[in-house]
Amino acid sequence: MLMKRGFADLPLHGGKAPRWLFERMKNLSREIIVYYVSEFGTQAFLERISDPFWFQSLGCILGFDWHSSGLTTTVTGAIKEAIKEVGSDLGLFVAGGKGKTALKTPQEILEISDREGLNADRLIYASKMAAKVDNSAVQDGFQIYHHVIIFNKDGSWAVVQQGMNEKTGYARRYHWYSKKLQSFVLEPHTAICSDWKGRVLNMVAEGSKEVQDISVELARENPKNLEKEFRKILYLKMPTSHPIGLSDLKPESLRKVLLTTYEIQPKNYEALLGIKGVGPKTVRALALLSELIYGKSPSYEDPAKFSFAHGGKDRYPYPVDLEVYDKTIEILSRAVRSAKIERQEKEKALKRIFRFTEKL
Repeated sequence: MLMKRGFADLPLHGGKAPRWLFERMKNLSREIIVYYVSEFGTQAFLERISDPFWFQSLGCILGFDWHSSGLTTTVTGAIKEAIKEVGSDLGLFVAGGKGKTALKTPQEILEISDREGLNADRLIYASKMAAKVDNSAVQDGFQIYHHVIIFNKDGSWAVVQQGMNEKTGYARRYHWYSKKLQSFVLEPHTAICSDWKGRVLNMVAEGSKEVQDISVELARENPKNLEKEFRKILYLKMPTSHPIGLSDLKPESLRKVLLTTYEIQPKNYEALLGIKGVGPKTVRALALLSELIYGKSPSYEDPAKFSFAHGGKDRYPYPVDLEVYDKTIEILSRAVRSAKIERQEKEKALKRIFRFTEKL
């Protein structure tokens, strides 16, 4: 079962995981994943990876700092490399990564889907919408710079992505899981991990549903009418400390995007959010118009979990013990091979029984 939502400190740490540690993280994560999937299946693994407590604990088992933003990028990187070697056999795949690699996620999904015969369109859509929601619909001051989607042959998926706030020096991690998802734009996350909680524009909260509907109606309006209303609001010289903020909202820059929404006539908020060009500023402008013209306010509720087994890369609480680490990999690897032999023997026995009953 998934843990309750919570938060954890994730301070930004610079540098990279040393090669000697990353290679072991890859090997150990491969043995853990193979063993877990062989026992419980890929669906159970996707559910676990979307649990922030389980994910954080996995990072600590692999020898990474529990409180570091680097845990997210390095653990998902190790998982990606580990699964790459056994993905087709397991029926489990990973796309995406950090920075420029995150931008290649759709292409990676397409390549894997072509090879494995999967539905790429649904997976690409899920990947893009998860990123769009956390960048535009949840305006918490964290910019997404890391995005990974893990999926199986059935088309189920989990997304783990992370945003950075350079001013505060902290990161925020967002977890998604397809089987728990009722809507991309209504309480879609399994959890959001962050140290900082404050007053943010949360357009995917239950309390923002009315504002979502009004935003869709406004997006269907002729942009000339909206621009007039928006200029009236600016003329009031409202303070820039307003929760939504007016300082960087310009009617001229919104006109082009609103013309696109007017031509497309989105049927709902998910469709509106999915339109190319509809970003944080458009979302804020529509929410502002909803609040000041119709008196409907969006939610400002912030939607924002450890253990050590092998030490940490920064020698806290103690240095990584390489002998113990390698022994763990060896034991798990032996257990996986043993379990595989047992299953093969059971399958052979069942086949012998089947052939015997056929003769009878």
